[in-house]
Parts: sequence; structure tokens; C-alpha cells
Amino acid sequence: MFEKFTPTPRIDCDVLVAGAGPVGLMLAAELQLAGARVLVVERRHEPDTAVKAGGINTATAAALDRRGQLSALAPAAARRPAFAGHFGGILVPADPVDRDDPVLRGRGANGWFMEIPQLEVERVLGARAVELGAEVRRGVELRGFRADEDGVTVQLDDGDVRAAWLVGCDGGRSTVRRLGGFEFTGTDPGITGRQAVVVMTGAEGLGAGWQHTPTGVYVHGPMPGRVRTVEFDGPPADRDAPVTAAEIEASLRRVSGADVHVSEIHGGTRFTDNARQATTYRRGRVLLCGDAAHVHSPFSGQGLNLGIGDAVNLGWKLAATVRGGAPEGLLDTYTAERHPVGARVLDWTRAQVAVMRGDADSRALRHVVTDFLGTRDGSTYYAQQVSGLGQRYELGGGHPLVGMTMPELRLDDGTRLTEHARSGRTLLVDLAGDARLPALAAAYPGDLDLIQGRSAGAGSDALLIRPDGFVAWAAASGDLSGLETALTRWVGRVPAASAAVPANSPRHT
Repeated sequence: MFEKFTPTPRIDCDVLVAGAGPVGLMLAAELQLAGARVLVVERRHEPDTAVKAGGINTATAAALDRRGQLSALAPAAARRPAFAGHFGGILVPADPVDRDDPVLRGRGANGWFMEIPQLEVERVLGARAVELGAEVRRGVELRGFRADEDGVTVQLDDGDVRAAWLVGCDGGRSTVRRLGGFEFTGTDPGITGRQAVVVMTGAEGLGAGWQHTPTGVYVHGPMPGRVRTVEFDGPPADRDAPVTAAEIEASLRRVSGADVHVSEIHGGTRFTDNARQATTYRRGRVLLCGDAAHVHSPFSGQGLNLGIGDAVNLGWKLAATVRGGAPEGLLDTYTAERHPVGARVLDWTRAQVAVMRGDADSRALRHVVTDFLGTRDGSTYYAQQVSGLGQRYELGGGHPLVGMTMPELRLDDGTRLTEHARSGRTLLVDLAGDARLPALAAAYPGDLDLIQGRSAGAGSDALLIRPDGFVAWAAASGDLSGLETALTRWVGRVPAASAAVPANSPRHT
């Protein structure tokens, strides 16, 4: 399966990331921030300009905000306050959404999806990774690798590199996944989708937005000249052939029935509803992240956001493993937490294909789903899912915040809790002036930051927040039971001197 390489004891980098798309660059930035040395290799000489993801959800925006990068995207972002998004082309109105829902409260004031080109996200993340010290080498292709107990020898077309770990962020047809022997199971494609930004005449014959027809689905806008078609006649005969103006025109005519003429295209791509997922995201010292770990159709814009979530989850765990002293089993929680999230997204996209078809059964289903998504409960459920805020890890503990994305709190000193996450370290947040917490925090110099303040409506007296922004522990009424267990699980064993601090002794404020 692997080519033979000359053994070498050297370690050139802690982590070699294959792929310099948004997921690979986000992972590189997270790793560098946490103290790992990263090399990113990308076979393309320049960033891919094809039309891809058109936005980021609230969870991704929150992840970027925690690292201080969201403001760099703001000038290029647009918002769509009238709609929460779409499900299989069914527009979901934002007005009925319960903004006081515990998951959504304080989030998404102008919608739960920021419209921004993937290329712009990639630009910002690339600059951040390099700023933090990652090396990004473009025009370099991974040809093979050999993994052993101590590291991975990676054959690049410009020479061999020895890394302690290899992460494949190299897309849906991942070389790392194939050579690594990862099982990749799922369902075969049944559609052909095409999208591009075009120059055309006859556009007045097209409806705006998502349009379902007996022969397929098409989208016109909202970006000027952007079109998308979906046909249910099987996958393309040649996925890799260049997308031409004639192909886009013919598909648009078949699906819309409009007399359009496409004279020029930019960034034309094809896609299918092939839905597959690696059964595990790690084999020894080789891991998968983003589309390398899961593929699905692009409906509802879940792919980029799912991949960013993978990178944020993996980065701090792999960096802790690289540095040594990571809690036992920490890296194994990557697959355990992210695999169920990926499986849910695959089903989410499969369900959308089911409501998009032109047959009578699908039309009937589309009418029922449209009614449901127009209700308060339906639109709220949709907003929870598409925003990424409904995502929850099963971390144990009875507090409703545990396993959820950290709340958006403003502290009494005027700062936002999010701003204290810039360091990428674990946060122990004291919202009630508990004298027992500083002693515990002091036991983890360089790994944990103690944040003290007050915040109205916090729903908790204290929080332990992992570097990925998820709540690992929360307290109510001054009860610190479970905190030392959570610290041991996510940061490391509590030193003996600190372990003597009585977790449930009376607090002093």
C-alpha cells in the first residue's frame, strides 16, 4: 500500500497538513497557536477560484471571533435577515424563529448565516496561519507516506519530510485517506449539480432564487450572474472535464425552460450528492479532517462549516499530544465527538435531495416540509441546526451548558467572554467571585486562564471552557463538584497540592 522510503530519525515538523484550503489553514493556525510546528503543503500553485461555499454559519463565525479573525471578514460579508436559510431550496423565514430559545439567545441578530465567498475565508485564514508561524508551501504534491510508531515519512514531489503527525485536509478525493487505508462508506451519487458565475442573455426569463421544476432545480442569484442547476439523471460522466459555457447553458435550459444564452463563465464547478464518511478519523499517526473525512452535497452550506468544526476540535487536542502531557485518550475524542456530527450532516443533505426531486412523492413531501419550516418550532429547529449552535457533544454532567458552544457573555468590565479566548488556552471562568477557583487555576500555568467577572443572565456561577470554545463543565449555586474530574479529563491531572482544595467547601465572595 505504501511506497518504501529510506528510514530517517529526524523530525522536520510536528504536523504536516496536506491541503491549504480553509480547513487545512484553520487547523494550521490552531496548531501553531497551541505550540506545534506546522508545515502545510498544497498541490495547487494558487488558491482555487472556483465557486464553492458562499458563507459561514454562526458556529464558524464564533470560532473565528474567538481568535480575533471575524473582523477581517466583516467588510466582505453580507447578511440575509429575511431568511434563516434554505432546506432543499425551501426558503426558511427568519421572522418565526424563537430568538429567546436557549440555544439561539443572543446569537444571529441578523440571521444565522453570513454570506461570504469561501475564497475570502481562505485568504484570511491563510494570513493568520502564516502570521502564527506556519510554513505554507504551494505547488507541492504529496506522493506517498509511510507511518510508524514514531512518526510519518512523507514523500513530496520536491523531497521527503519527516513529521510526527500527518493530517489529510486534502478534499473529497483525499490522497491521504486513500493511501492511509481509511474505510469510506456511504451512498452513491444520483444527481449532477453545476454552478458558475456567468455572462448571459435571456436572464429575464429566469425566476429569482430557488426554483423547483419538473426537470430539476435551478438557482439564479443572489450574487449577480451566479447560477446553479441540479438534475436528477445520475452523476456526471466525467467529473474532471472542464465546465464549459455550453454545458451550463444546456443544463439551465433543460431545467428552467428559459431561452438563455451563456457566453462566458467564471469558476464553473460540478457536484453530486455522493455521501460518504470515514469510519474513523484516525489511524495511528495519520488523521483526516474536513472533506477528506466526509463528503456530501453542498445544500444548506454545511461542508465548509463542518470542516472548520473538525479543525477547531482537532487542533488543540493534537497540539497537546505533540507537546506531551495530554490527558489519556484526549486525541481519541476527536473521532468520538466529530463523527456523529458528520453523520448528522450527511443525513441532513440526503434529506434535502429527497425534497428536491420532481416526482409526485417528493412534491408532496416538499409541501409538508414547507409548512413545518414556516412554523415557530420548525424554523427554530432549522436555525439551531444550520447555525451549528444546536451541535452538542456528550461530555457528561447535568448542566444544560455542558457540551454546548460557550455562551456569548459580556462581563462587567466591558469585555466579551469571547475576547478572552484569543490565547487558545482553556478558560476557567469565575462569575461569582469564588475564592476556591484561583488555587485550581494556578496549578495549570500556561495551560489555563482564569477569567473573573460578573455577567447578567449567565446561567452559571462558573464555567470550564475548552480551547475549541465548548463548555466542559459548569456550576450552579457554588457547587464545584465535577470540576477536578473535568480538569483531569481535558487539561491534565490536578496536582496533589491543588487537589486538596475542597471542591464543595463554603465559597467566599
